[in-house]
Amino acid sequence: MKQIIDDAVGALLADIGSTHDALLEVVQRVRHVAAAAGDGVSESVKYGGIMFSHTAFFCGVFAYSGHVTVEFGRGYLLEDHHRMLEGGGKYRRHIKLYSLADVETKQLADYVRQAYELESPR
Repeated sequence: MKQIIDDAVGALLADIGSTHDALLEVVQRVRHVAAAAGDGVSESVKYGGIMFSHTAFFCGVFAYSGHVTVEFGRGYLLEDHHRMLEGGGKYRRHIKLYSLADVETKQLADYVRQAYELESPR
């Protein structure tokens, strides 16, 4: 992921940090997980959160008052070996994170990697 934070991402991170400092740590960890998913990951602010893409959007992170969600627009295609995906809609799935430890215990990196690979050129 590009090392320079664009102004919109920086502003959103500052806003999260000013109101929910503990959640900012979770969001920052999710950003690192997304960046590590593969080459060419970029981020942008959309829909009130940070969306991650390379050839297309593959996931997004959104901070709420008591938790962070990582949303997968094509989550129905992800293999849920760890049984962490929530959501019963036609396509979208998400994982709720309440603490920094949840990033590891809920195996977030596996889901993010799968989502990245779904959007990789074939």
